[in-house]
Amino acid sequence: MKIAVYGATGMVGSQIVAEAAKRGHDVTAVSRSGREVQGTANVATAELGDMAAYRALATENDVVVFSIPPSRTGESHQPFVDAHEEISETLVPARVFIVGGAGATEVDGVRLFNIPGFPEEYMPEARTMGEVLDFYTSASGLDWTMLAPAPVIAPGEPTGAIVLGNDSPAGDKVSTGDFAVAALDELEDPKHQHRRFTVASA
Repeated sequence: MKIAVYGATGMVGSQIVAEAAKRGHDVTAVSRSGREVQGTANVATAELGDMAAYRALATENDVVVFSIPPSRTGESHQPFVDAHEEISETLVPARVFIVGGAGATEVDGVRLFNIPGFPEEYMPEARTMGEVLDFYTSASGLDWTMLAPAPVIAPGEPTGAIVLGNDSPAGDKVSTGDFAVAALDELEDPKHQHRRFTVASA
C-alpha cells in the first residue's frame, strides 16, 4: 500500500511512518521541512493548506494520513480549520485518515470539552478538533476515518495490547506505538470507514 503521512516528523506521525514501513508499505513522509524520516526513502514538502500538493499526493497514494495538531503556541486555529474544511469537501481517489483529538471524544453523548472540569488549557484544541470532526461526518463521497487517542498519549513502544472504542475514550492512556498499531490495523483492514473510533493501551 502507498501511504502519505502529513506530520511525519511529529510525535505521532513518526510512529505511524515507522509502523507502516515495518509492515512493508511504501511510505511518503510529508512535512513542512521535507526532512527525511527513518524508515522511509520518500519525502515530500507540503503545508496542510496547500491543496494542489494534497491533490497530487492523494492521486499518487492509496491513503493520506493527517497527523498534524492545531497550533499549541497561541496562533489562530482558523487556517487549520479552513484546511480541513476544504479537504473534507474535496473528493480524491485516496482514503483519508485523520489523527483526532481526545478532547472531542464523548461520554454519554457529551463531548469531553463540554463536561465540567475539563482543563481550560486544552479547550481551544479540543473545540477545534470537534469542529474538524463535524466537517468529515458531514462529508459526502469521501472515504475517511478518524482515530482519536486516549486522554493521555505519550511516546512509547507498542505494548502488544490495545483496546478500541467508538466515540468514547477506550481507556485512560495510550502509547504512540500502540496508536500507530491501531492506525495501521485500520488501514490494512478497514472497519471504521466514515466514522471516528478511539484507542487506548490495554
